[in-house]
Amino acid sequence: MSVGASYGNPVGTGPTDLPRCRVVSWRERLRAVRVDTTPLGHRDFRLLFVAGTVFYLGGMVSYVAVPFQVFALTGSNLTVGLLGLVELVPLVFFGLYGGALADHVDRRRLLVATGAAQALLTAGLAWNGFREHPSLPVVFVLAALLAAAGSLQRPSREALMPRTLPHDRIVAGNALTSLGTQIGVLAGPLLGGVLVASVGAGWCFVVDVAGLVVATGLYAAMRPYPHRSETTPPSLAGIGEGISYALRRRDLLGTYLVDIVCMLLAMPVVLFPALAQEVFRQPQLLGLLYSAETVGALVATALSGWTARVSHHGRAIVLAAATYGLFVGLAGLMPSIGLVVVCLACAGAADMVSGVFRGTVWNQSIPESMRGRLAGIEMLSYSVGPLGGQVRAGLTADLWSVRGSIASGGFACVAGVALTAAWLRDFWRYDASTDEHVLAERAVRAAHGEPVTDAPGPA
Repeated sequence: MSVGASYGNPVGTGPTDLPRCRVVSWRERLRAVRVDTTPLGHRDFRLLFVAGTVFYLGGMVSYVAVPFQVFALTGSNLTVGLLGLVELVPLVFFGLYGGALADHVDRRRLLVATGAAQALLTAGLAWNGFREHPSLPVVFVLAALLAAAGSLQRPSREALMPRTLPHDRIVAGNALTSLGTQIGVLAGPLLGGVLVASVGAGWCFVVDVAGLVVATGLYAAMRPYPHRSETTPPSLAGIGEGISYALRRRDLLGTYLVDIVCMLLAMPVVLFPALAQEVFRQPQLLGLLYSAETVGALVATALSGWTARVSHHGRAIVLAAATYGLFVGLAGLMPSIGLVVVCLACAGAADMVSGVFRGTVWNQSIPESMRGRLAGIEMLSYSVGPLGGQVRAGLTADLWSVRGSIASGGFACVAGVALTAAWLRDFWRYDASTDEHVLAERAVRAAHGEPVTDAPGPA
């Protein structure tokens, strides 16, 4: 054996021709981690992405306008709180029913129908907002109906996204979808606040109507996505079948429980006004607290290219969720509001990572026939956690302190996530490269002639 061969070089090379380590430039490293935009090359995903971004942008404008209008009419914080309770009931019922419906009807048509309904209902809010004396009952009724229409729509939107991409691009698609949502969540309230202060709530609803019309038109432009197999009409039995499926699969159960634990124990948003005004006595910086997590999530999304190279999604979810709780806990201990904002931004980045991998587990492994119902269950868990978290945070703050409520909730979240991972070992061990459900879904897609992979993303 030659000396060169002993070092792994081609036969005949000498010892002076040893392989050299290639120097990786910072530009190449950045390319490796920046957000993968390859999914935007798929027409229907692009339509879905733009529609979702516009939808969230307009929706967040109304999110500011509705409670502002209710408070202006009543001067009562309790009445504003009751608005959320009124919206919760249709959200729970129609979320589960909408999931079952999405597994039976043409999902694209359901997106169009519910989008048109939301546009008409929001136009009603605009009409009421421009009246000399807006009606409070009209606001409550239309808000409840909008919650119902939105709950019917979301499972179809969530279930349709994986059909628009090759199986191997779903991780990148989840990251981009998260990016669109974050843009709406960040920019919508800012625009809504400006419009409410300058031209009134009515124009906020007009902007939302325009966004809903655009989004609905984009949904209509997508191609049909018929179900792969025979479906059954929505029923309680069908909803129960979806719940039973979610409970049987401990990896799915882990994604739901981790999200609930985080929102129930470590959601500090309801305490931001007290934190800014009573603890730091800087109410003018309240907006920074509200936007910090979204900014962190945007940065993490922009650097999300690495997520496609991870296959142990369960571990990634656990570690990201625990990191979220850790930074929320640290935020409760920070001596200055600037450090609190930094901690919240880090928490938002970790939450985004957890969300991307949770969505990937759902979209890569749930059978097509069950995807709508499981999206409805996911929406339910996503909604119940924050509601309970607000109650927990407020009660703890009243009994102890604002700082104590935030810090204890964050550190309790770390413990809760760890206990969930220890209990659900299948969730911790989940590996997309070997998971039977992921492999089965890939095989089904290939059998139906749907793409499983495509060319690598742009450098």
